[in-house]
Amino acid sequence: MAARQPFTDTDTADEAVRATCDDATTCKRFATSKSYWKDPYIQYFARSVGERKAPEINRGYYARVKGVNHLLDAFIRKAECDCQVINLGAGLDTTFWRLKDENLLPRKFFEVDFPTVVARKIHNIKTKPPLSKPLIETHSTDSLLLDAHSLDSDRYCIIGADLRDISSLDEKLKKFQLNSELPTLLLSECVLVYMTPSQSSNLVRWAAETFHTAMFINYEQVNMSDRFGHVMIENLQRRQCTLAGVEACQSLDSQKERFLKTGWEHADALDMMTVYSMLPQDDVARIERLEFLDEKELLQQLLQHYSICWASKDKLSLGLSQLAF
Repeated sequence: MAARQPFTDTDTADEAVRATCDDATTCKRFATSKSYWKDPYIQYFARSVGERKAPEINRGYYARVKGVNHLLDAFIRKAECDCQVINLGAGLDTTFWRLKDENLLPRKFFEVDFPTVVARKIHNIKTKPPLSKPLIETHSTDSLLLDAHSLDSDRYCIIGADLRDISSLDEKLKKFQLNSELPTLLLSECVLVYMTPSQSSNLVRWAAETFHTAMFINYEQVNMSDRFGHVMIENLQRRQCTLAGVEACQSLDSQKERFLKTGWEHADALDMMTVYSMLPQDDVARIERLEFLDEKELLQQLLQHYSICWASKDKLSLGLSQLAF
């Protein structure tokens, strides 16, 4: 019998990163329960609404969801749905189901995360008909390909993999019919920051080398060298969560550099305060009436420490460099 591997610091760090997936899901569940945005599927991943979240957290998640969706949907429309999406570190995200409801489903939607997270999500999909039905409806045969750490259908595929192991990631995606000729949108939300700068550079370089027409949307921390940034880092370290990639989060320029140095033609980045101010203002006014926010400065500080960076390369001349807010 093989000897059990000793438990390492990396295991502890990875476990802490996996826990952030639950944080995001419970925060989204709470915000949707307050009507910040609609998500009829999140309830199947987070059973209870949970404890109250501060209004600035709810508004922060609103900006994140609306900002990322704005770019994602714009890409899919540019490609007229003849494209694929790869959500890297997808967690318990519900985007596939939203896109199906909005008739914006790409040719195939891939999700990748740690095998333990994927196993949980597959269990939820299998046991909740509102999640499994859309997969079956968009599938051409009677059987779905399913094992402990992967589920594959015609339009949706979820794979357990470590994003730091590029050759294994590439092999698994190709096994499930990833098509490098199709326009491809890659998405990562608070994922690259948990990898070392060389690991995240390898991942974005792999994406640039694999797809000739692509866009990469990255949502994560920025402006992390000031006092507020240091407090965020300390709070996460207390939970054994180390931001291994924080040096790429120093500024909007450092966020863009990561892409421009690894084969992407074009990159843009905005902090979330700017994104928030560019979202449809009638809806922003609506959500600002939902809860009283005492400390406007706190919201501003929080949103100035997160950003969306998006990079593109466009051999098919779809006009990807024009996609913006």
